[in-house]
Amino acid sequence: MPAQAGAGDDDAAKRETVAEFKQAVNMTPAQLEKWLDTDDSRRIGQKHGNAESTGHQSGRRIVELLHRHAQDLNAADIAHMRKVVGYIHRHLAQGPTKSDPATSDWRYSLMNWGHDPEKK
Repeated sequence: MPAQAGAGDDDAAKRETVAEFKQAVNMTPAQLEKWLDTDDSRRIGQKHGNAESTGHQSGRRIVELLHRHAQDLNAADIAHMRKVVGYIHRHLAQGPTKSDPATSDWRYSLMNWGHDPEKK
């Protein structure tokens, strides 16, 4: 019986992660895909040489996750969802670093991770 209790706990944790992800990611797949295709999106974020930035890679993965059904998510998907939620919460707490948050790197970085702070 303990294995079943653990499985139930895992299911509850998965559901909680999916719910937090859906709350944190406020862009639709179409909005995020359109954003990721912009020069500003490609310009922002940590890069190794000319490689794609971490946030841009994450954005492409987020689009995939948004298209998946919850029952089709695997452990790696859930782990990435947790990473996304953590990043968005930390970045929102930092706030923008310049007077116009609408065009700030802070906003653009968040958008690469699926969250537009300007979206109501």
